[in-house]
Amino acid sequence: MEEVVIVGAGIAGLATAVALKKVGVQALVLERAEGLRATGAALGLFPNAWHALDALGVSDKLNSLYAPFFKSGDEQRVVHRKVLLQVLAEELPPNTIRFSSKLTSIETQVEQGSSICIVALEDGTIIKSKVVIGCDGVHSRIARWLGLGSPVDSGGLRFVGWPCTHKAMGADMGGDPNLLLREVVDNLAKDFPALYLDIVGHSDLSTLTWAPLMFRYPWDVVLGNLTRKNVTVAETRCTP
Repeated sequence: MEEVVIVGAGIAGLATAVALKKVGVQALVLERAEGLRATGAALGLFPNAWHALDALGVSDKLNSLYAPFFKSGDEQRVVHRKVLLQVLAEELPPNTIRFSSKLTSIETQVEQGSSICIVALEDGTIIKSKVVIGCDGVHSRIARWLGLGSPVDSGGLRFVGWPCTHKAMGADMGGDPNLLLREVVDNLAKDFPALYLDIVGHSDLSTLTWAPLMFRYPWDVVLGNLTRKNVTVAETRCTP
């Protein structure tokens, strides 16, 4: 029997596991991918985020790698998503994260007078836990189980690699990164500073990814059921 099962080894899932560890609760983190997902460029972290990372005990590791925007005032830094994930993962005991673990179903039942969660994985593994926390993104199976409204397509695209978004673009170009490059340089960002265009022009197109910009209606989250018995979600983010 696990104390806590966290579904998703993204930033929210790993941060939740680290926070629980600091108060003496061991969590098992289930991640459907084969390893930590490195997709993503840089994240701009503002003071509230740094306060949270400081409370988790990982801010010093990042401070040594990334300089602040400003020499004084509130701390603001840009960090690589992959590095942030690695720093959080290093705080967890070995075998805390179980990769290639795709959730297929979840249910609750009463066992010896107490409610427990039964989690089933694609490989046939059954895991019992006292608590389940969903940190599995906008397409969260946990959120769906709780009855939260399905995410909807905003009609726009999010580019990971370049800070630029546009409606109905990538699909029209067949996903060709060279065509995307020309569209950004010649049209979408033609009035951007020359330094930006130079960076885009010299970027490694193999690192460029894009996806539909999804979101949940705020009232679905505010008025929705975020908890049922001993199952909850810790994030309802807007992008996949």
